[in-house]
Amino acid sequence: MSMSDRETTIGNGGVEDELSLPKATVTKLITEMLPSDIACAKDTRDLLIDCCVEFIHLIASEANEICEKEAKKTIAAEHVITALQTLGFENYLSEVQEVFKEHKKLQKDRDKKSSRLENSGMTEEELLKQQEQLFAQSRLKYQAQQQS
Repeated sequence: MSMSDRETTIGNGGVEDELSLPKATVTKLITEMLPSDIACAKDTRDLLIDCCVEFIHLIASEANEICEKEAKKTIAAEHVITALQTLGFENYLSEVQEVFKEHKKLQKDRDKKSSRLENSGMTEEELLKQQEQLFAQSRLKYQAQQQS
C-alpha cells in the first residue's frame, strides 16, 4: 500500500492517518457474496470500505469507553459484545458470539500444538535433525515415484 493510500494531508499542513481496508480483500468478499451476474462498481466498493471502517471505528470507540469505565487497559471481546448491545446492534450478537467461540477454540488448538512441541523433550538441534531426516525420506519417496 502506498503512502497516499494510507495518509491524507489535512488543512493545517500536518498528516492524518486515514484508516482503510485492503481493496483486494473487500473486492473478493463482495464477489463471493453477490450473484455471478451482478458486478460492483469501484466507487461502490470504496463506499462499502468507508462504511466498514466507520462501523469498526464506532464499535471500537464504544468498546474503549466500556473498557475505560471498567478501569481496564485492554479491550476484550466482551467489551466489543457489550458495545454492540449498547449501540443497538443486538441482531449481530449471536453471529459475533459464535465466531468468537470458534476463534477461542482455534486458539486453544494452536496452544496445544505449540505446547506439544515444547513438551516433546527434544532439543532444538534434535528436532532439526529429525526434520532433515523426514525431508530426506520424503525426497527419496518422491524420487522413487517419479522413476516409476
